[in-house]
Amino acid sequence: MLVVLWVAAVSACAVFSAWYARRFERPDALFALYVTLVIASNLLASKIIGFDLGFMQVFAPGASLLFSVTFLLTDIVNEKFGREETQRMIWIAVFAQLAFLLFSYIGVSATAAPFFTGQAAFDAVFGNVPRVAAAGLFTFLVSESLDAYLFAWFRRFTGGRHLWLRNAFSSLPSMAVDSVLFVLLAFYGVLPVVPLIIGLIAVKWAVGVIDIPFMYLARAVLRK
Repeated sequence: MLVVLWVAAVSACAVFSAWYARRFERPDALFALYVTLVIASNLLASKIIGFDLGFMQVFAPGASLLFSVTFLLTDIVNEKFGREETQRMIWIAVFAQLAFLLFSYIGVSATAAPFFTGQAAFDAVFGNVPRVAAAGLFTFLVSESLDAYLFAWFRRFTGGRHLWLRNAFSSLPSMAVDSVLFVLLAFYGVLPVVPLIIGLIAVKWAVGVIDIPFMYLARAVLRK
């Protein structure tokens, strides 16, 4: 059931983003969706979940569920509007994460009202956010910028052909870099990092391959 829901969510994001970009010839809605999911990933990253890949079970932060859409959105914006707009979207998301990090810290540190009974749950969810968000901020900027650069480079190299090639070989190296840097910065000394790195790379690469038909779906809508 969750797999079906995930596929439906990714499909809806791909179709809506491509339709909006084609219909209105501007990327603002894609920017908004991208920033929303990037902020949400800072919260979901605190939960470690298990993934059954069929031949092995791996563990990764819950934020990996969102990478199927965030990397897809960078590729859609890159395909339609170019690398410059993609990089602008990334910088907007960086600033949004900085604001989220600051206000999360203020909210967690503020004295709770005497009648507020949810402080423990609040701390459990948001308490690890500053470190996770700081790690995510740095690795996000590095990996997303690398993805945007590689996508644009492969598009020039192939003369605009072989969408699957630039979609996969821009995302897969970027995901590996993101996984190693993020886990080390966010969880070193708190959780076992090697299984998390292996699990996160495995999940992201699986997502990267699965993303290819969604990208073709998005391009079909862009060209309709």
